[in-house]
Amino acid sequence: MFNYLFARTNGGRFILRFDDTDRERSREEFAEGIEADLRWLGIEPDEIAWQSKCFDRYDAVAQSLKDAGLLYPCYETPQELELKRRRQNARGQPPVYDRAALELTPEDREKLENEGRRPHWRFKLDHVRIEWEDMVRGLSHIDCASLSDPVLVRGDGTYLYTLPSVTDDIDMGVTHIIRGEDHVTNTAVQIQLFAKLADAAAPPVFGHHNLLASASGEGLSKRLGSLSIGSLRAAGHEALAVAAISVLTGTSDAVRPVASIEELASLVDISHASRNAARFDEKELAALSARTLHGLAYQDVRDRLAALGLPDGGSEEFWLAVRANLENMEEAITWWRIIQSDEPVEAPDADQDFLKAAAGLLPPEPWDQGTWKAWTNAVKEQTGAKGRALFHPLRLALTGRETGPELATLLPLLGRARVLARLP
Repeated sequence: MFNYLFARTNGGRFILRFDDTDRERSREEFAEGIEADLRWLGIEPDEIAWQSKCFDRYDAVAQSLKDAGLLYPCYETPQELELKRRRQNARGQPPVYDRAALELTPEDREKLENEGRRPHWRFKLDHVRIEWEDMVRGLSHIDCASLSDPVLVRGDGTYLYTLPSVTDDIDMGVTHIIRGEDHVTNTAVQIQLFAKLADAAAPPVFGHHNLLASASGEGLSKRLGSLSIGSLRAAGHEALAVAAISVLTGTSDAVRPVASIEELASLVDISHASRNAARFDEKELAALSARTLHGLAYQDVRDRLAALGLPDGGSEEFWLAVRANLENMEEAITWWRIIQSDEPVEAPDADQDFLKAAAGLLPPEPWDQGTWKAWTNAVKEQTGAKGRALFHPLRLALTGRETGPELATLLPLLGRARVLARLP
């Protein structure tokens, strides 16, 4: 969402790129689900790309790095690497790869491969200080001597995230990358790799926003399915509310309802993001979602109302009458059915005489929003009822509900015939 809004505000292109180089974990239905989630949020990519279609390009880049001595084979097993890390920890040393594989002779490598070992390939980092001006963090740096040479190619020949992504960034002319602060360390590696592959070209501008935590302060986990877009959609939250809360929470800007993605884009400034984790409370999202719904114009919801089963999307009069009382869009169905129902509502015995008197004072049509006041004034004058004693029995008789939309707006929608049918 940050990337999309930034692209829209600055006249750029937003690229949806599927990192599907892991053939076992990448499935077509996953990609389709991501596209559906983005469409629901209002994100329309300018370009869609699949890394699985670019293996020839990645192979060529990897070979160029091997030829330059920048990508070197390593044969340690995961167990051996873990043992090394334990020894380093015991000695108070940082758990950085010791580059032992660089000491292997061609004969050593041949022997290991004859034993059935297949190398993974590490990128040889220059032990320099990498600096960049971060869109959120300001001037940032990483000492690459504190990092292990990253694995770019697995033992089975498949690629990890870094090489395909940097290659794509170069090929696609990516200028800005906005992502979570858990990728800060990766930035130094990617800037180095970019420099090796793109000569003197400037690397993309990076921005690392804060991460979301749960209301209790725990980190959100994609692996555990925390707050998936699908679950929020199924819960009835408004897409605009999800979009707004995702980029305004944890910034110096107030979280507020918006009427469109364009309005949200005008509010968001990535530099306003905090460095601290932002707590996300789904209760706050529910409240924001309701407030968002209350501000939507009829033309913005007509198709949605029609999809819910309201003939021709209901009417603007209906929407304006009920929207302020909705927690989610599906509640509109309930109020449509209440208004359209021909079934009488059973009133308490104690209210029968009062309601009969009210029925006798019901004005003739045509009705408008002033009809309710004229009718209740007449009922008040004849019966002496006022306040709750006046309005509560009428609301129960007309809607069967203790609370709801203003009856001044509902009355013309009900019409005189239905009102009379609901009164004794």
